[in-house]
Amino acid sequence: MRFVAVKSEEQQAALMLHKTRDLLVRQRTMLINALRAHLGEYGIVKAQGPAGVNSLLALVQEAQDAVPVHAQSALRSIVAQFHALGREIGHLEKQILDWHRRDEVSQRLATVPGIGPITASAIAATVPDASIFRSGRQFAAWLGLTPRPHSSGGKERLGGITKQGDGYLRRLLVVGATAVMRMTRKDRSKQPWLARLLATKPAKIASVALANKTARIAWVIMSRGEVYRSAAA
Repeated sequence: MRFVAVKSEEQQAALMLHKTRDLLVRQRTMLINALRAHLGEYGIVKAQGPAGVNSLLALVQEAQDAVPVHAQSALRSIVAQFHALGREIGHLEKQILDWHRRDEVSQRLATVPGIGPITASAIAATVPDASIFRSGRQFAAWLGLTPRPHSSGGKERLGGITKQGDGYLRRLLVVGATAVMRMTRKDRSKQPWLARLLATKPAKIASVALANKTARIAWVIMSRGEVYRSAAA
């Protein structure tokens, strides 16, 4: 049984900022999907990604004759909500960054490649005492980043990750690992371990494996009071 470490009021408040930001980000994604679906009914389709979203938002303001009047009103309501959520998310992220700058553990975690202020502050606020985990592997397992074992007939096989534990932290780590992986493809000398993994494994599997490794490094930093030092150093 894993006991939950007691959090301070400041840590609880920081997590509230994170959970609220996560909620608003999901709501913003829902608005984007709704905007794409409604415009798609009129044959208006744009590319995926931020550039495509910006094109859709600009199109709603300019498309006077492309869609009926009532549809324009509905679409503009979605756009207004999208911009309002963007302002609220930016306000929450500013407060999270302020908390990160005041927290020593969060600043040390941010020295790890793939961990920015958002992820660092979330880990620091969620795990006030890293000593409750005996190893980095236990911490990664708590986040659901370790493979699920499947044994049959005396043969041991590893399946996909368990996806147990804190899904928010797991998602942040995987997103950060994906960003590192993209940089590694441009310059493989920065992450030779990841470069070798990408040579034999699909990109998604490599991202999860790197997230697992990042979680173990984060545990070492929290438990030993150190900062990240690259292999080259």
